[in-house]
Amino acid sequence: MIPMRRLVLLACAVGVACSPPDRPNTDIRLWTQDFEIRAWSDVTPPVSLEPIQYTIVVRDKKTREPIADGQGRIYATNADGITKWDGFRYGPEPGTYHATLMFPAAGEWAMGMQFRRDSTQLLQKTVEDWRQTVYVGEEFGPTKTPAPPVKP
Repeated sequence: MIPMRRLVLLACAVGVACSPPDRPNTDIRLWTQDFEIRAWSDVTPPVSLEPIQYTIVVRDKKTREPIADGQGRIYATNADGITKWDGFRYGPEPGTYHATLMFPAAGEWAMGMQFRRDSTQLLQKTVEDWRQTVYVGEEFGPTKTPAPPVKP
């Protein structure tokens, strides 16, 4: 008979070995009155002048069930008063939404989210916002010209 402690350690080892590889822990965890929101971006840290894709997972705070077909938005404002936002697009995973922001300037941005189950409900703002440093991206302008076509 295997002692309980060894059985637990074995189960943990098998679980870790069989689980899919995790991405870096860059999730942002936020809460509203009724929702738990987890979000992450495809580029961390974000850079200016590039579209940054956000993935947002929304669950009911009490039941932990994913919220399908809700409505929400992510927004950002910098010290110069520039504000950017994008509405959530649902799918395809349960409770998962997607949004895109393009920061026109580097620096520190105040970020937040709002969400509601449907249009009959009020938007609930996250209890806390967060600060996001955006780094300098490539500049647009005359130096960014396309390469000439290659002749066959």
